[in-house]
Amino acid sequence: MSRKFGIAVVALFSMVLTFSIPASADQIAPRTIVSGWIPYYSVKSVMPFIAKIPTTTLVAPGAPVTCEPSEYAPEDIAALNASYLFSNKDLMKEVMPFWYTLKSSTVIRDDYTLGNPSWPIADTLCLMRKTGLKIIPTITDGTAQLVLSGYLANPQTRTAVVKSIVDLVNKNNFDGIDLDFEGFAFVDPLTSWAKTAPNWVLFIKELSAQLHASQKLLSISSPYAYNPTEKLKGYTVYAWADIASSIDRLRIMTYDYSVAKPGPIGPIAWTEKTLQYAISIMPASNVFIGLPGYGRDWITGIVGTCPVSAPPGLTVSAKAATFKMNYADAKAAIDRAVPVFNEINSEATYSYVQTYNGLTAKGAATTCMVSRTVWYQNARSYTERMNLVAKYQLGGAALWTLGMEDPTATTAMRNVALAIAPDPVANSLTIENADNQQINFGDIFTLKGALTLNDKSPIVGLVVSIEMKRASESSWTKIAESTTGADGTISMPVTIGGTATFRLTTVGTWQRAASISNEALVAVRSKIILDHPATVQHGDLIQISGAVLPQIVGATATLQRLTAGKWQNIGVGVTTGAKGDFLLSTTELSRGVVTMRVQITSGSQPINSPEFSIVVRQ
Repeated sequence: MSRKFGIAVVALFSMVLTFSIPASADQIAPRTIVSGWIPYYSVKSVMPFIAKIPTTTLVAPGAPVTCEPSEYAPEDIAALNASYLFSNKDLMKEVMPFWYTLKSSTVIRDDYTLGNPSWPIADTLCLMRKTGLKIIPTITDGTAQLVLSGYLANPQTRTAVVKSIVDLVNKNNFDGIDLDFEGFAFVDPLTSWAKTAPNWVLFIKELSAQLHASQKLLSISSPYAYNPTEKLKGYTVYAWADIASSIDRLRIMTYDYSVAKPGPIGPIAWTEKTLQYAISIMPASNVFIGLPGYGRDWITGIVGTCPVSAPPGLTVSAKAATFKMNYADAKAAIDRAVPVFNEINSEATYSYVQTYNGLTAKGAATTCMVSRTVWYQNARSYTERMNLVAKYQLGGAALWTLGMEDPTATTAMRNVALAIAPDPVANSLTIENADNQQINFGDIFTLKGALTLNDKSPIVGLVVSIEMKRASESSWTKIAESTTGADGTISMPVTIGGTATFRLTTVGTWQRAASISNEALVAVRSKIILDHPATVQHGDLIQISGAVLPQIVGATATLQRLTAGKWQNIGVGVTTGAKGDFLLSTTELSRGVVTMRVQITSGSQPINSPEFSIVVRQ
């Protein structure tokens, strides 16, 4: 983000080996309440570089990237296991690669490729997808003052921006998009907000409709706002109340409270106040609190004349130096200072003095003393802000940037996530009315689901989605929905036209974790339907028509007669048509009852119809 700073996360890759965190059967998984940004400029420094890049294939626009892993050295596997994203993915449900910039209504610049020309984006995405996290990239506003505002005011260019974003999401099969359009707040004049806000709302509604039609998420990153009735300063141009019903995430940048002058990065009372407004106008589960992984160091005073050997730019009006939170302890030691925790603001701070001795430009001896003040958030700061996530049942926290926080702060987040972990849901699926999970074409079978808590008590009134994936498909499709009864079960009769795999899923709530059942494959045996006469005159032509379902085109259909306990072919087989249909003919010269069947040959396993009898009259 234009006012943000930092380095973010690693991506991870699982190969023939499956990387996973060991867990006992009764271990409670933490609540997934951490998300954050991954800037394009830090990808190489945070992702272990693997010499053998996996082969990547983008099957088609909108199709997922797939990759076949190469062999990796033990040290590569160790680096992946130790990576931030992999070791903390159990805290997360999504990440925001900070990779794109809007340059015009039809152009979105790929900052990732500019920053990583020798590391294909498809490879990185492949590695990231191995985590199982949702990928919701961020787009920033890279246009000049009032340009984007002008695009949104014009229906044609507004639609063009929407199309550019939707095309980007679909082309890369992202799970959604995160908009970080800060130009309205920090580039455009305050006087433009009244005109920009309604057009921004129209834009969000149009973009939301298109993304949601493809089951994609819309995330908005925004500076703080307050209830307008309180008439307090806030970034009203983002019109939270008007876009609330159209967005899936609101990531509030609750940092940068103090920039030009020394002070806290994001005071906790200020943070909580904007959260309270956000959850008053939208579901709390859609709201994310921003956590800064950085601190600032301001010059507050200079006594004396600094020598020419002193660092340049030593003035009270100088921009504050920025540092990563995970460097804060080392910095305090270098500065010979003891940080104190400011309980009012819930941040660490200290002041110190640097002394510079040397010569002036004219060669005279001189000394200056530079007073400085530092503010940053630490592990306690993170704990108290994550407690706000718990207090208001928020969607979680958004870190600028992932991995820039101190390890003790990561542990603090994990401790809160474990303390507020939702109850795990045991979700099991069985197939009933099927012969070893095989059915004949057109037969009805039953999907039976059982959903319980860890103590085996049934979960009543839980909405369950029934999902299906055909053999030719790579993604799941929701086909039905049911609600558990008093015994915590659902029962759904189903009929299918071809082999498919089924599973049951439930959406997580604050009280209960999301769940996915075991997968159950149901194989469909082909079925031959026939039309034949019951009786014929001997010597007359007997015609037997039929079809094989599911349709098999180009198979061989052969008529067979049961003779002395053995099946024997009658005549020459015919080829099934475009609908799997066929027509077979024969004659019978002797009267009596003949037993027949039709055999379809396609592949290694023949398909036989049920036996049927025809009475041959005199």
